[in-house]
Amino acid sequence: MQQRPLISVGPHRLGGPEPLYILGPCVIESEEFVWRMARQLKAIASEVGIQFVFKASYDKANRTSVKSFRGLDVREGCQILANIGKELGVPVTTDVHSPEETKIAAEYIDILQIPAFLCRQTDLIQAAAETKRVVNVKKGQFLAPWDVKNIADKLLSFGNDQFFFTERGATFGYNNLVADMRSLYWIREAGYPVVFDATHSVQRPGGGGDKTSGDGVLAPVLARAAAAAGCDGIFIETHEDPSKALSDGPNQIPLAQLPSLLKQLRQIHDLVR
Repeated sequence: MQQRPLISVGPHRLGGPEPLYILGPCVIESEEFVWRMARQLKAIASEVGIQFVFKASYDKANRTSVKSFRGLDVREGCQILANIGKELGVPVTTDVHSPEETKIAAEYIDILQIPAFLCRQTDLIQAAAETKRVVNVKKGQFLAPWDVKNIADKLLSFGNDQFFFTERGATFGYNNLVADMRSLYWIREAGYPVVFDATHSVQRPGGGGDKTSGDGVLAPVLARAAAAAGCDGIFIETHEDPSKALSDGPNQIPLAQLPSLLKQLRQIHDLVR
């Protein structure tokens, strides 16, 4: 295995002995909602004793239908997340969709996330790298694990070595993804920290006709498998009531189920560390 960098995320470290957990709802449904979720997740993370980053998208720019809920303006959404991070003392992350948005988000956000569909967009990669913020690149559903080296080379060429990759499944026929746990091993062997996205890996893209469906019941199964396979962190989208979520409800884990799952994941990480 190549020497892997240790990524600093606020008070936390990614790539060291302790896994990092990126937790939160898919999108900022409202300011009241996202504050409530953040406070509950902060309490859960403190109870379980884990490194926690709060996530929520200000805008869902790649929705299946033009009628789907999008979210907020970039500056408004990022300001809300920054306020949450400051008051609760937790790092925050959101996805960005253009170089212009990236520059704005970097004023507020600890980790800039490059969406899977945009992971090869050089201008976006360059803009994120040049902010000097930590960059999380979601590995595209169309890429092999070893293809992330080309993305890493771009980030390094633009002067940023503070990045990691997130595995979120690979396209397997129509409206289906499969999570290949070998990917976690290969990305780590290549020398890059890697996080596993348990909830997007159970998506069925476009499977609902005019919306994405998913198999949320399998998300905890894949999270446990990823922890056992060896990874540097787990990414989980969660909601108080996924059946009422405005985006990606079918693959989110109910908030009430999260504490027991996180305790299991921590035990598995400790066992295989």
